[in-house]
Amino acid sequence: LGFVRTFMVLFFSDFIIRSVIGVIVAFFFIINTLYARKAILPYSSVEVLDLGGKRVSLIIVLAGLFVGFLFSAGAVGARDTVLMYLNQTPFGYTDPVFAKDIGYYVFSLPFYNLIKNLASGIVLLTAFTVLVLYYSKTLMTAYSINTFRGLSLKLPAKALNHLTVLTAAFLLLKAWDYRLRVYELLFSPRGVVFGAGYADINASLLGLRILFFVVIFSSLLLLATIIKRNYKLFIGSIGLWVLSSVLLLGVFPSLVQRFRVDPNELEMEREYIGHNIEMTNKAYGLDNVREERFALDNRLSRESLVENRGIIDNIRIWDHRPKLSVYRELQELRPYYRFNDVDVGRYYIDGEYTQVMISAREMDQRRLPSRTWINEKLIYTHGFGFVMSPVNKVTAEGAPEYIVRDIPPVTSGGIRVDNPAIYYGESTDDYVIANTRVKEFHHVSGDDNVFRHYTGSGGVGLDSLLKKALFSLRFREIKILLSEDIHSESRIMFHRNIQERVRKAAPFLYYDRDPYLVVAEGRLLWIQDAYTVTDGFPYSRPYGNMGNYIRNSVKVVIDAYNGDMDFYVMDEDDPLIRTYRNIYTDLFVSQDEMPEYIRRHIRYPEDLFSIQADIFRTYHMRNPTVFYNREALWDIPTEHYAGRSRKMTPYYVMKSFPGNDELEFILMLPFTPATRNNMIAWMGARSDGEHYGELVLYRFPTDQLVYGPQQIESDIDANDELSQLISLWSQQGSRVIRGNLLVIPIENSLLYIEPLYIEAETVRIPRLRRIIAAFDGRLSVAPNLEQALINLLDSRSEEMIIVSDETIEPAPFADVPEDLRELSARAMRKYEDLMGSQRSGNWARYGELLEDLEGILKRLNTLAEQR
Repeated sequence: LGFVRTFMVLFFSDFIIRSVIGVIVAFFFIINTLYARKAILPYSSVEVLDLGGKRVSLIIVLAGLFVGFLFSAGAVGARDTVLMYLNQTPFGYTDPVFAKDIGYYVFSLPFYNLIKNLASGIVLLTAFTVLVLYYSKTLMTAYSINTFRGLSLKLPAKALNHLTVLTAAFLLLKAWDYRLRVYELLFSPRGVVFGAGYADINASLLGLRILFFVVIFSSLLLLATIIKRNYKLFIGSIGLWVLSSVLLLGVFPSLVQRFRVDPNELEMEREYIGHNIEMTNKAYGLDNVREERFALDNRLSRESLVENRGIIDNIRIWDHRPKLSVYRELQELRPYYRFNDVDVGRYYIDGEYTQVMISAREMDQRRLPSRTWINEKLIYTHGFGFVMSPVNKVTAEGAPEYIVRDIPPVTSGGIRVDNPAIYYGESTDDYVIANTRVKEFHHVSGDDNVFRHYTGSGGVGLDSLLKKALFSLRFREIKILLSEDIHSESRIMFHRNIQERVRKAAPFLYYDRDPYLVVAEGRLLWIQDAYTVTDGFPYSRPYGNMGNYIRNSVKVVIDAYNGDMDFYVMDEDDPLIRTYRNIYTDLFVSQDEMPEYIRRHIRYPEDLFSIQADIFRTYHMRNPTVFYNREALWDIPTEHYAGRSRKMTPYYVMKSFPGNDELEFILMLPFTPATRNNMIAWMGARSDGEHYGELVLYRFPTDQLVYGPQQIESDIDANDELSQLISLWSQQGSRVIRGNLLVIPIENSLLYIEPLYIEAETVRIPRLRRIIAAFDGRLSVAPNLEQALINLLDSRSEEMIIVSDETIEPAPFADVPEDLRELSARAMRKYEDLMGSQRSGNWARYGELLEDLEGILKRLNTLAEQR
């Protein structure tokens, strides 16, 4: 892939660093134990050992090498810790207590702890080992004379001096430990918030500083005993150290907490709560959230809908889960194809900025009718194409309309697909060999199959016998070596799962759970969001096991045909990614080098936004008093889906912002008060152009009721007419699925949209049958969104409007003559029936419908000419 330096650093740095650790540990252990061996040499030839001096030395050396190996193997994470320390980049701002750059806590402190822990461990192990060696003299003497009476535990001066030096070294390391623990107080979990509190700063900090000097003094007294054999002062200092540890790190902080802090907790902790709020917001990128007031007036009208037609046309009435079921039933087309996920994106369709849903058609080799090695590895090597449909279009039968569908791809709206083959994807978990003497299955065409040879650059060329032999060993398959179908131009592709692939190239990054497919310049590309994280940000609240700092600093673009990867740096100001760029100099490229045809498809990642929203529901409270009392705690609202209540997840919408009439693709989520169901605010992340990555928060008026999602869900549950309708549909082997409830801000109003699907129990193809729309306390249900909105706005005095089954024609926003509108709707229904007959192979019905459609179109054309 061209990442030679990155591979060399990943491969050799880990080996070199662990080797250095092992050599240093082994050297220290061997030198000390060889020095101590002289104490047992006079007794090494006794019957119990029957060893000579050289054999003892050899055993010691081998033991030292083994100890070095154990320490190096146990140094988990040493590579990243050392490399980041040596290449660190300052953060540019300091912690609020010790005024040290944040980089000290992220890069330096973990390195110092690594060295301290390794050194302390080897000093203790070595001291124990040499102590055993020194006492072996006495034990061997007693054994040789067959008596243990009068056995003395007194050691000679040389042994005492040796153990004294080792003990003093351990004490000095303990002093260093106290020094490092001073800075680790900023990560204390004990207080009212994460980070150092009043008791930590005013009691524990003092105790650690005192103990630092106590241990230094003890180590100096111990070294002095080498000259003057008086251990009383040292023993006294050790006793003082133990007593001081108990009092200064245990009793004293507890007393301060109980009698000073607890009775006046808010006053004592106010400053430290402020530190936690400030640093947490910085660590999660929430310090620059632009907050505005949402002046809710609910004056939405037909004219407003016309003026905001772009927003209305992009309201997502298809939920990704029913959509995935529909795609699988209607567009997989062959048993060995599989749609794994449905992603949301935006494209210019016939010149209009349109939100779409897209899913890749990948090869699932487990579903092949004949699972032979040749079929799985040489013939059925790749998926083919994708499906794309608008988020708000539905046929008369309740199925999605398609922009891209079928095999080979039938496209519309200006979407171009030059090469629909998918060799690298979300479920391509096994290796394949392309461009062999056996042609690869490409796609079906009517009753025939189309076969082709691979012409790309993906994989590794099998151009030598050695490579074939090595890959045979690698994959434990002798056929790779023996197959006559594999020649010098053949290429073996492995690590084809894109999430596995990016982790192989850059294992130090964290990755989003949902890579998404984009179509750009006729190519199929995957975009995988990557994050830099650390748990070393002072005072910042940890989020699960992830850490307490996160940035979406990298977007990885993977070619679905060749597997090439480009790691684009999207946040040049992130110190972590700047440090990684110092280490892996050939891996990352600047965002300025990202082609515009890719940039227009990047989106704010859902995983990051979910984390930020969860943190922000507490940390929007910037006042320490309000934060302490939890006066304005927010929550993420719940919704109904498929009969269950669950937390809402972020969703993409189209919106225009004040001062800019152009539509933008944003990710948003509403908030409710923690103990109430009304909506208090909504948060959005922008994805387009120069505004990419900006977070906005709109707060609703506190003196006005703003319906929350759960309140709308309750209104839907409580409505008798809608309940009867759902009960009617739920009979005769069908079930009703209530989809996502979406809150859509338009001008100074809020729309609530929820789709209703009907799914048969025998063939699970969800059909979109109704749209529930809510506005200003009223509900409307109709077969399509436009009809629901028009009836909702025209029925301000009524609580509930349900459009009957017969009223299925859309009510347009523009004035279109009734007869043209009726004929247009009939033509669309005939067309959908016609396509359904084609897919099912009912050609008799197909011919009848084609004649009907022709008649309707002629009538439509005649009326149009008359006008």
